Amino acid sequence: MPGRDAAPAGETSSAATAAPAEPTVTVNVGNGAEDVPVDTLLAVTVANAELDEVSVSSPAGDVAGELAANGFSWQADGRLEPGTAYTLKAVSRGLDGGAPTRTVTRFRTQDLTLAEQTFPSVAPLAGETVGVGMPVIVTFDVPVTDRASIEKHLEVTSTPSQVGTWHWLSDTEVHYRPKSYWKPGTDVHVDVDINGVSAGNGIYGQESRDIDFKVGDAHVYKVDARTHQMKVLSNGKLLRTIPITTGKAGFTTRSGTKVIIEKFESKRMNSETVGIGGSEAYDIDNVQWAMRLTYSGEFIHAAPWSVSSQGYANVSHGCTGMSTENAAWLYAMTRRGDVVETTGTGRPMTLDNGYGDWNASYASYAKGSAL
Repeated sequence: MPGRDAAPAGETSSAATAAPAEPTVTVNVGNGAEDVPVDTLLAVTVANAELDEVSVSSPAGDVAGELAANGFSWQADGRLEPGTAYTLKAVSRGLDGGAPTRTVTRFRTQDLTLAEQTFPSVAPLAGETVGVGMPVIVTFDVPVTDRASIEKHLEVTSTPSQVGTWHWLSDTEVHYRPKSYWKPGTDVHVDVDINGVSAGNGIYGQESRDIDFKVGDAHVYKVDARTHQMKVLSNGKLLRTIPITTGKAGFTTRSGTKVIIEKFESKRMNSETVGIGGSEAYDIDNVQWAMRLTYSGEFIHAAPWSVSSQGYANVSHGCTGMSTENAAWLYAMTRRGDVVETTGTGRPMTLDNGYGDWNASYASYAKGSAL
């Protein structure tokens, strides 16, 4: 006769341990998937298990990622390349300590034409030393219509730290400047992390960029069109006052803050390239020590033909001219990004005519950000 505490035949004792739940592995991309968007951030999660390892490989390179401290998930660090076959391998182990389980997921990303990809270029160049007025400039070869999506992946950091903001000039060009001129000696890091990021209208960023540059001494050149003099300052110290001439009536030099864009030891200057013809036309083959200030054709340069007017009258077609000796001296110390502050005329400088970023208050400039 059975004891009083024995379980009836066919029943399980209440003290028996329930079987552990089955481990499961979930990947946010299905095995065999086609046309996976390139902005997908791969993710792996597990239930009733822990991840030991996750790897993602492709002919375009591996995709790095980070395993959560608790072992329950993994997240990719970067996005995907177009038209590429990927293999994701995950190794997990049940919470009961059983044998590891291997999960393999294979998929292919969407194909993109060149018209569906936008590639960035960055100024300054990696390793370049620039002046305190140099903006960071990112240009795109295909227009960006979702500016906010792209801007979220643009970052500028500096040592010492300085507040700054992005400003979109167009769908293909965005600039960054600090609130005030860069501090001399600043180290700047630019991270353009747009690979696989949506730029809107089915277009995606490609080829992230990562550069470092340095800011040199604070060179500020103060041009006064009324006194016909230019004061050259370095780190606040006056080095030289140079007699100059600026634009005559009808060719007024722009007042405002300009930045050196590029330099030429010798440059041909033909007035037809800036729309000047007739009796005012000119074509000078060897203009020495020329430093561009605007896209519309303003330069600082040697002007030996106007030495008698320098310091007394404005006789140029808009450029700031000086003696060959003074121009050579200035050229030798000048870097891209050095600042030229022009006063004394009624013609204003604009944001988009060269590196005109300083011709707006910081608050106004910041309104050009998409964020």
